[in-house]
Amino acid sequence: MSRDFFLLVSLCGFVSAIFICSFIKLGFSFFLFLILLSIVVFIFQKFFVIDFKEKRVIFLISIFVFSFAVGILRYEIKDIENNDIYLLENLGNKVVIEGIISDEPNRKDKIAMLTVDFKQIIFASSSVPVSGDSACNICVVAGRGIISADLYPEFKYGDLIKISGKLEKPENFLSTSLGTSSLSSANSFDYVSYLEKDDIEYKIDFAKTELISSGHGNKVKISLFWFKNKFIDNLNKVIGEPQSSLMSGIILGAKSSMDKDTTNTFRIAGLSHIVALSGYNITIVAESIIKFFSFLPRNFALSGGVFGIILFVIMTGSSSTAIRAGIMSLIVVLAGITRRKYKIGRALLIAGVIMLMFNPKVLVFDISFQLSFLATIAIIYVAPILKEKLKFITERFGLRDIISSTISAQILVLPLLLFKMGIFSFVALPANILILAFIPTVMLFGFLTGIIGFVSVILSLPFAWVSWFLLSYMIKVSEFFASLPFAYVNISWFSKVFLVLCYVLIGVWFVYEKRWIATSLRSSQ
Repeated sequence: MSRDFFLLVSLCGFVSAIFICSFIKLGFSFFLFLILLSIVVFIFQKFFVIDFKEKRVIFLISIFVFSFAVGILRYEIKDIENNDIYLLENLGNKVVIEGIISDEPNRKDKIAMLTVDFKQIIFASSSVPVSGDSACNICVVAGRGIISADLYPEFKYGDLIKISGKLEKPENFLSTSLGTSSLSSANSFDYVSYLEKDDIEYKIDFAKTELISSGHGNKVKISLFWFKNKFIDNLNKVIGEPQSSLMSGIILGAKSSMDKDTTNTFRIAGLSHIVALSGYNITIVAESIIKFFSFLPRNFALSGGVFGIILFVIMTGSSSTAIRAGIMSLIVVLAGITRRKYKIGRALLIAGVIMLMFNPKVLVFDISFQLSFLATIAIIYVAPILKEKLKFITERFGLRDIISSTISAQILVLPLLLFKMGIFSFVALPANILILAFIPTVMLFGFLTGIIGFVSVILSLPFAWVSWFLLSYMIKVSEFFASLPFAYVNISWFSKVFLVLCYVLIGVWFVYEKRWIATSLRSSQ
C-alpha cells in the first residue's frame, strides 16, 4: 500500500465530512460514534482478518472513518456560537455598541461597509454585572458584525468606534443577472453562510458612527494597509479614472473603487478575474510574469514569478483571501520548477486541506477559494493537454502558453461561474487573449509608477503615461466586446444538477485524453 494512497484516503475522509457538514449538522455525538467505530474496525482487521487484501481494505475503511470524524469535529469547533447572549437579546432593537474595525473598510458608491469586532454593548437604563462588578453599565460581549455607514467620516482598520443603530441578523437574498430584474432570472445567494465563514453574524444598516480612538489593530497589518493605500494614492495622482482604479485592481485586487459601469463591462467581457483577488487572477498573472522573464535563465524566470506572487500578497495587506490565492499560485510555479505534476498535485491537495483546517467553511461558501483551486488544477493538469493540441499557435511571446492557460482555466471555472453568476460570455476567450498578454507589462509599469511616486510624482510620470496607454487599450477592448449584441446570455436555469454533470463530463474528457496521450507515447516507442 503506497503512502500516497493512504494520504489520499485520509484527506478524502476529512474533506467529505466538511462538505456534508456544510449542509447537514451531524453533531459532536456522531463524531464520538465514528471515532469508536473506526477503533472497532481497526481492531477487527488487526486481530480477526487473515487475508492480506481484506485486511488492507478494512484498514483503509477505518482510516477513512477516522478522518471523516476529524472533519466533523473541525466543523463543529468552527460552528460553535460565540458567547453573545446580550446581542441575541437585543436583536431588532436599537443598540449602542463599541467595536474595533477588523478589516479594511469597503467604500463603494455612497456607503462604507465596515467589519467590526464588537467589544462592548452599552445599555442606557440598566446595568449588567461583569466579573462581579454590579455597578458596571458596560457588558463585554463576543460577536462580529457588518456595518453600513456614511462614507464620511472615513475610518480605517484598527479604529475603535461607537455604533448606533438597529441590530439585526443578515438575510439571504436573490441576485439578478446582468440586464434583468425579474425573479425568474435571479439566483439565490446564501449571504448568511458567506458572512458566517468569516464569523460575521450580525449587521447594522445605516448606522451612526463615531471615532473613539485609533491604532487597536495588528501593527503589521496597519503598516501594510498604509503602504497599500499610499501606493493607490500615488497611482491616482498621475493616472486618471477609470484607468487608475483598473490598475489598482490588477496589482492589488482593489476593485471597490471601480465604477459600476466599468465593473459590469468587465463582467460581460469575461474579464472580472483580472481585478478579482482570487487564484483565477493571480495564477494567470504569475504565469505571465514568468513568460515576461523568459529571456532570462529558467530559474531566474521562475524566481520572478515567485517574487511577483509574494509581492502581490504583501501589497494586498496579507488578507486570508490573498494568502489563499498566493499559495495556489506558488504551487503552480513549484510545478514548473519540479516538472513533477503528480507530486505537485499532492501538494495542491495538502495545501487545500490546510486551508480547510484553518477555516472549513470556505469549501462551500467561499467562491474565491473554489476558483483558486479550480484555476490551479486547470493550469497544472489541463493546460499541458491543450498546449499539445494548439501546436498551430506560435510560441513567440509565450502566446501558446497564455492561450492554453486561459482556455484551461475557463473550462474548469465556467460551470461554477454559471451556477453562481448565471452569466455566459461568448466573448471571454478572445477578450482574454487580447488582454492577458499585456498584464505583465501593465503590472511592471504600474508597480514602477506607484513605487517611484513615494519619491517623486514627476519622476513617475513617464511610467504613468505608458500605464495609462495600456490600461486605456484594455478598457477599449472590454467595451468593444461588451457592446456586441451577442456578448453574453443570462442562464438562470443552471442548477446543481448541471453543475455536477459538467464536472463529471470534464473529468471523463480528462481521463480519456490522458489515456490517449499515454497510448500514443507507448506506440511511438
